[in-house]
Amino acid sequence: MALQALQSSGVAFRKILSHFPEELSLAFAYGSGVYRQAGPSSDQKLIKYGIISTSVLIEDLLNWNNLYIAGRLQKPVKIVAMNENVTLRSALDKNLKSAVTAAFLMLPESFSEEDLFIEIARLSYSGDFRMVVGEDKAKVLNIVKPNIAHFRELYGSILQENPQVVYKIQQGSLEIDKSPEGQFTQLMTLPKTLQQQINHIMDPPGKNRDVEETLLQVAHDPDCGDVVRLGLSAIVRPSSMRQSTKGIFTAAVRFLVVLGVVPLFSLQLMHRLTRARFIHSTVDDFPGCFQFGAISKSPALHVLVPVFK
Repeated sequence: MALQALQSSGVAFRKILSHFPEELSLAFAYGSGVYRQAGPSSDQKLIKYGIISTSVLIEDLLNWNNLYIAGRLQKPVKIVAMNENVTLRSALDKNLKSAVTAAFLMLPESFSEEDLFIEIARLSYSGDFRMVVGEDKAKVLNIVKPNIAHFRELYGSILQENPQVVYKIQQGSLEIDKSPEGQFTQLMTLPKTLQQQINHIMDPPGKNRDVEETLLQVAHDPDCGDVVRLGLSAIVRPSSMRQSTKGIFTAAVRFLVVLGVVPLFSLQLMHRLTRARFIHSTVDDFPGCFQFGAISKSPALHVLVPVFK
């Protein structure tokens, strides 16, 4: 599997894991503390963490329900720990292949490796209003340009084995089949949620066509790539709104804690919350939990740990 190439036994990462329950399926780290990024935020020092159930992770990897975790894992990450869950490993690989397919549909017949990796990195930002308000507008380029080698390591074998692409490794260029037949084959292998969103966009009111019929129409549409992008936006937009709302909430809690209005969250309470849903916050939001800041000072280090079946 391509992701195995990025495994690391870094002491700092394992120290962080020692603060979590042992029954985890996967732990990975990302951000500029792991892989260098360009831009003004490349030297930030606040660690973020998240916890998600293995079943929800697999669902997002396979179906792109919200593209939040799946999107993270379409970019180079450092695998810190992974158990022998065959279903999870298969889902991780399927997510990478789906990212390649979606990017192909939005690219011209000929393009460079860098073009492909930029399109892949952009998938999970489609429709994200934070890219319009707040986020660095060059965020995707800042992720990709310093890490071309890591993207190549992640996707190289998938591209070489894909029968629909001519991958000229030495030149760093690719050519794909843009015929309606080729695009229909690609559309039919997209994750289920993206197919459903495309069907919703293209299906006239009252007609109730099945997904396959709609995808056949889109395959013949010269604006096929734009339709796929609209489908991605429909998935990402609600997720980005939820994450922004959580960010506002945790910032408010932090402010109240500083003022002494509310007590610190206990580790037990946070543990219950994180078993229920994905939590994305910073260490300083909940100083009583895990205390990552005392363990690692890596800039912009992010750790996500899917645990509990």
